[in-house]
Amino acid sequence: MNYQHIIVPVDGSDISLAAARQAAHIAKAFGSKLTAISLVAVDPFSGVDFYYISPVVKDYFVEARANAEKTLAKVKALCAEEGIDAETQIIQGEISSDGILKAVEDLGSDLIVIGSHGRKGFQKLILGSFAQDVLNSTKIQVLVVKE
Repeated sequence: MNYQHIIVPVDGSDISLAAARQAAHIAKAFGSKLTAISLVAVDPFSGVDFYYISPVVKDYFVEARANAEKTLAKVKALCAEEGIDAETQIIQGEISSDGILKAVEDLGSDLIVIGSHGRKGFQKLILGSFAQDVLNSTKIQVLVVKE
């Protein structure tokens, strides 16, 4: 199988950066295009009056975007070390598998490389499994990176 466009969602965690590294190796081997995405929550308070006077809430969204930009810069540098010129995108919306799947559709990706924290038991029940949600919701191939 030859992959044309690989997408790798990153959140700044070590496991997501490991997934980006693996995606870069695959992109190099297949001559694929690689896009790293970072999801940032859309402002849920946009219509609420107190939002505009609350610097704490506003600062949260500014910081979330700055963190996404910082993470994507790390991924771009990591990919450059592998000889890959990765594209990056910040995806604004709900932080869920739906955000990844929309990006996959918009970009025409044919492989998702995603990190999994490997949560078990109570943590998995409370926090869920983002990678599992993606696996259950897509028809394209998914590579789950565990370390």
